[in-house]
This record gives sequence, C-alpha cells and structure tokens, in this order.
Amino acid sequence: MSGTLAAPGPVSHDRFRILFVCTGNICRSPIAERLTRHELAARLGDRAAAQILVESAGTWGHEGAPMEAHAATVLGEYGADPGGFAGRELLDEHVIDADLVLTATLDHRAQVISMGHAAGLRTFTLKEFTRLVRTIDPATLPDPLQGASVADRARALVRAAAALRGWLLASPPEADEVDDPYGAPISMFRNCGEEIYHALDPVVTALTGSRLA
Repeated sequence: MSGTLAAPGPVSHDRFRILFVCTGNICRSPIAERLTRHELAARLGDRAAAQILVESAGTWGHEGAPMEAHAATVLGEYGADPGGFAGRELLDEHVIDADLVLTATLDHRAQVISMGHAAGLRTFTLKEFTRLVRTIDPATLPDPLQGASVADRARALVRAAAALRGWLLASPPEADEVDDPYGAPISMFRNCGEEIYHALDPVVTALTGSRLA
C-alpha cells in the first residue's frame, strides 16, 4: 500500500505523536486532528502543546485533497483552525512514528493493526479509547506539575489503556464508532463534530492533566 518501507527515524522521547485515521482523510480525522490541536493549545499554551504532535491520514486517503467544506465550517464553529490542511494516504511510516493511533471505526483499527509495526497496543477507536481513559485514575499518571513531561504522561496513559482493554465489558460495536458524514448536509457534520468533541474532551484532559477552564 505504501511502497518501499521507509526506515524509521530517531525516536524522540520529548514529543508524543497522535495519529487520527478515517477513510478519506477529509472529514472525520481532520476534524479530530484540528479539534485536538485546538484543545491542547487552550489547556497547555502553544509551547507545552508542541510536545504533542497531532496528525491524520486515511486508509483510502485523498492525497493532497482539501478538507471537506462542511468539516472546515464545523471546525470554525468550535474556534479551531481548518487552514492549510492536505489529505494523506495512510502509510507504514505514519503508523511507525505514532505513539497513539485513534481511528473512526473498528474496521479502520483493524486495518492499522494489520499493517504490523507492533501497532496493536497503541491503536484504538477514538470512542474505545475514551471509554478506557474514563476508568483510569489520573493520580496514577505522571504529573507535569511534579516535573513529568506531557509526553511522559501521554505514554503512561496509552500503556494503562492497553492494559485495561479486555478487562472492561465490551460495548456494542456501533458505540465505539464515528459514522462517516461524507456527502451529508452540514447538520450531519455538526453532529459528527459534536460526537468527536465530546469523545476528545476526557482524552485531552487525561493527556494534559488539565481541564478546559
């Protein structure tokens, strides 16, 4: 799918990479990417938020394509910046580099894991990860106020979520998925944006240790 496999670059422990994945990388994953960036900056400030790199790609990504217009409109309504976006096809190196992969659906999750690269322990659907995060005691995570880096806290959160998977009662499959609004009216995009926003809120809170004031 991605041609010749690029050799992984040097691992930086100062930064934590989140990769959002959907199908075309023009609707759901761009909304999640830009909302996450917006929330991180609001809670941490630009300098600390730079410790977490947020990207997206699509399993059938429209390489270089602009974000869908309704998706951009919805992002603007949340105060997030849709500018400068270009779609990407999901490649091996994206998975290799990511510390956390959050997908729109279970099928996307399965496709990421099938690419290998030991992705299973760090790949979840967004809503699945939210469910797991809600059960983790934040006091058990490294605290940036006590000198830990945001990246250290984020990696500990992913390890804790992976350890919990399989212990929690499974949800119906549809409860862990975000439906594709492509081709739908803007009302459906607003519903999708709201769904993603509410799934992201506890995740960003757990990642940063900071609630939005």
